[in-house]
Amino acid sequence: VRNGDLVQFGHVLENYQGHFQADHTYTLIVRLRHNVIKTGIRRISLSYSRISLRDIADKLGLDDALDAEYIVAKAIKDGVIEATINHHEGYMQSKEHVDIYTTKEPQEAFHQRIQFCLDLYTQSVKAMRYPPKSYKESENVEELRETEKQLIEVVKMVDEDDEEEEEF
Repeated sequence: VRNGDLVQFGHVLENYQGHFQADHTYTLIVRLRHNVIKTGIRRISLSYSRISLRDIADKLGLDDALDAEYIVAKAIKDGVIEATINHHEGYMQSKEHVDIYTTKEPQEAFHQRIQFCLDLYTQSVKAMRYPPKSYKESENVEELRETEKQLIEVVKMVDEDDEEEEEF
């Protein structure tokens, strides 16, 4: 299925048909044929910027170019590939693939992962704090709580400032 080779899929289906029927999975395996075709179309569109429908039919092991045209049109409609079909000249033209690394998307995803790790680290450090040495004086405990609240507010303000800077 991963290779998109319909001929090889047919051979496997033919050779192991008895096993599939004994396991009651034969109909499920037959339905995988569509996935094999989609994978094959995807691989072809990545490999060729322009290819005739007859060549697609040959590569997928289909009967004729009309079947290939229908399958390619369905794959385009389903969003499996980004391409156009020239019906008059009988070829498929793949659209240029945008290099994702030229956009800010990977940088933003990486930033989110780093931010998650830093937040996790901060939470784990807070969870591992030792209790203060003296709980005897209630004033001292109240002062410590007040100081911790102030620290939390400062951290929140710094995080908000960082988020505002990232938006610009």
